[in-house]
Amino acid sequence: MLWTIFVVLLILWLLGLGLHFGGVLINLLLVVALAVLVIKLSGPRAMV
Repeated sequence: MLWTIFVVLLILWLLGLGLHFGGVLINLLLVVALAVLVIKLSGPRAMV
């Protein structure tokens, strides 16, 4: 589930970056995608 969210956010970020829309929203999507990746990689112990 988290991988799906990560991939969707990454695709939206790449689309926004390529089409030059969203401004701050693009960077926010990148931060959220990276946070999801870190949570996923840290394993189930961090899911408290």
